[in-house]
Amino acid sequence: MKKKKLSMPVKTMIGLAFGVAAGLALQNHAELAKAYIGPFGTLFLNCIKMIVVPMVFSSIIVGVCGIGDAKKIGRIGGKTMLYFLCTTACAATLGVLASNILDIGKGFEIAGDVAEVTIPENPGIINTLINIIPANPIQALANGEMLQIIAFAIIIGGGIMMIGEKGKPIYRAFDSLAEAMYAITGVIMKFTPIAVFALIAPIVAENGLKVLLPLISVVLAVYGVCVLHALIVYSTSVKIFSGIGPREFFRKSAEAIVFAFTSASSSATLPYSMKSAEDLGVSEPVRSFVLPLGSTINMDGTAIYQGICALFIANVYGIELTLVQQITIVLTCTFASVGAAGIPGSAMVMLSMVLQSVGIPLEGIGLVAGIDRITDMAPTATNITGDIACSVVVGASEKESE
Repeated sequence: MKKKKLSMPVKTMIGLAFGVAAGLALQNHAELAKAYIGPFGTLFLNCIKMIVVPMVFSSIIVGVCGIGDAKKIGRIGGKTMLYFLCTTACAATLGVLASNILDIGKGFEIAGDVAEVTIPENPGIINTLINIIPANPIQALANGEMLQIIAFAIIIGGGIMMIGEKGKPIYRAFDSLAEAMYAITGVIMKFTPIAVFALIAPIVAENGLKVLLPLISVVLAVYGVCVLHALIVYSTSVKIFSGIGPREFFRKSAEAIVFAFTSASSSATLPYSMKSAEDLGVSEPVRSFVLPLGSTINMDGTAIYQGICALFIANVYGIELTLVQQITIVLTCTFASVGAAGIPGSAMVMLSMVLQSVGIPLEGIGLVAGIDRITDMAPTATNITGDIACSVVVGASEKESE
């Protein structure tokens, strides 16, 4: 009788479990975990990052050309943005509600000085929208400026459509490039279980429980609300629009979700998202358009984190927020997700915007800075789940499947 092989998601989960165990075993020797285990995770991430820019660029061009109709591109883009804005508003609302119910931060005492945190400059929504069009597209590609790369790829795809027959050779070239990137991705993804082990072990070894215990309520709230949001909002929307049940949706998205959780990088998880969307029957033009866009601007999980952190910091400082202020937090989280898109350290940018909007001291960011790496894992996994769900919903609404 032939032995049944373990699926990649199962292997990935085993890698995660071994990574946690190794991290706990090396708690007193974190430098060993960082020196001898961590580099394998870094090498894997470098391999993924190596293919992200050419894959995003070529796949969006192919996606735009595959859609073939400017009106249809606008319609799909509009549906994508509407889905992301609605789910982000739901996410921020859930985060604020959970904080109120759990009284996050009540009775918390600040031990010692609050850490100083350097917040990246926030260019604002207007400047972000202006900067979407790259003055130097080659520089944008070299620097990995995802919003600019996406915009340039859409423009190139539109130009290829406009010249008709003459554009077919360059379309075939980008199609071949995209296929080559998918093939390379397939090889890299075989090493996912080892990478997950190498990524999680140093984090657990370095932080252990000491960083979690003082702020355990924040960590548990963020993780709990992220899971709740995925189960309620994503699975419900997917079921309503496509008929795909929650079990099938999460099973086929599992590998992408686990990798997003361990790497805490939406862009690095893009190849896995593409594969999950393909397994869920999303057509190539739709997934090639929606997923790269989502990896840049969809921040549902981050919005949950912002809502919870804002109320936590307010409670620590003894600030009672009114209903209007809490609604302001929800709205700021929703629209800041576009304004902060593509900025390095965007979570901190968003949190500073949220705190400023209701008059909470910015110094409070230092309270949660120590657990940022731990709490960033669940929101990233949530963002990726939302990207895949959006591609399924948009694909179903366009009646396009494979």
